[in-house]
Amino acid sequence: MRHRLATMTRQQRYMVIGGCCLLAAVLMYIFFGIQHGKGTRPQAKNGVPLVAVYKVERADMMRHILLSGQTVADANIALAPKYTGKIMAVNAQLGDAVKAGDVLLVQDTGDLDISIRQNIAVTKAAAADAVEAEATYNANYLKAQDDYEVQQQKYERNQYLYSIGAISQDTLDSIKQTYMASKAAFEILENQAGESDVPASVESKRLAIDKAAYGTDALRKQREDMILRAPRDGIIGYRAAEVGAIATAGTKVFSLVDTSHVYVDCTISENDAAVLLPGIGVDVTIDALGQKFSGKLIYVSPAMDDSAKTYTARLELDPAQTQIKAGLFARTQVDVMQRPQTLFVPKEAVIKKNGLTSVYIVKDDLTVEKRDVKIGLLNDTTEEIIDGVQNGEVVALTNQDRLKDGMKIQVDDTGASS
Repeated sequence: MRHRLATMTRQQRYMVIGGCCLLAAVLMYIFFGIQHGKGTRPQAKNGVPLVAVYKVERADMMRHILLSGQTVADANIALAPKYTGKIMAVNAQLGDAVKAGDVLLVQDTGDLDISIRQNIAVTKAAAADAVEAEATYNANYLKAQDDYEVQQQKYERNQYLYSIGAISQDTLDSIKQTYMASKAAFEILENQAGESDVPASVESKRLAIDKAAYGTDALRKQREDMILRAPRDGIIGYRAAEVGAIATAGTKVFSLVDTSHVYVDCTISENDAAVLLPGIGVDVTIDALGQKFSGKLIYVSPAMDDSAKTYTARLELDPAQTQIKAGLFARTQVDVMQRPQTLFVPKEAVIKKNGLTSVYIVKDDLTVEKRDVKIGLLNDTTEEIIDGVQNGEVVALTNQDRLKDGMKIQVDDTGASS
């Protein structure tokens, strides 16, 4: 080729180069023309607008709802000791599976054990005092009763003697005084029992027993609280406890994660919240696992969150899927019925201008009529027509900006739908 170019005259070389450039320009024109033609659709044919149409037919109006959120564990519980104390044993490691009631941490209970034994001794002493008080009361009651009865009989005899003049008034008064003292002493003991039939002196001793026993129970409860147990089945997701360290009351030392049930919490709009109902079955995709999991919608919040101005929906995944961790992104979609057997059109058919809503009706003779309509329910792709369009009529979907009442159109078959 180089040899041929070298033997050509200058004019011949210019002609060859010019021909190549022209050929390249033609090829580029053809290529870009084809690419441009792929992305456009003719808007008119022979001066008549090409219009894609949609036939309106009564059907169930469905709403396609996308739900996405993060997986949430059934529980994620922070565990902290109730009292400050030295750690004597740690029985759980990070990642351990534990059962409800398992001992996770033990604090020093030596001082409490001593206090409990002291309180037990106090309780026993109080019980002995109660027995002694009851025996003393019973003895004093019998003695006072006997003394009262003796003095009563003596006073009654001396009343007779006084009536026949055998004794003086002073003697009778002295005997009466002794009788009244014995009666008062007896009544004091008798009135101690009251309605309960238990003397107050004995009752106070018995209450001392209860008080000491309650103190022992409180110490035992405190001792039990120094042993931290798992409140439910789960996995240890956090651990900050070592033997010999001081555990501070209220400071987290473990977290327990229960993934026996996994949920997905999703944020939804008010339009979606209005139509979503618990009980809908779903297939949830978790991208991190590359799998789908079956589940169902179990909750839709009854009120809007004031701060976020959104609603919350909760999905429950199949309980058998225990390998799912909390915090994974999950998504699903559901189709719910908005209105059964109603009329609706694609959103692109609706023209909203100057506060009016209208559509172009395509008649049988392929002329168009602009008609005002009343819109009902909405979703992402369609709008319900409450008034203005009849079942079976055809509406224009494209080129509405070129249409006028009575104008003739051609139907764009490539965009026609029903």
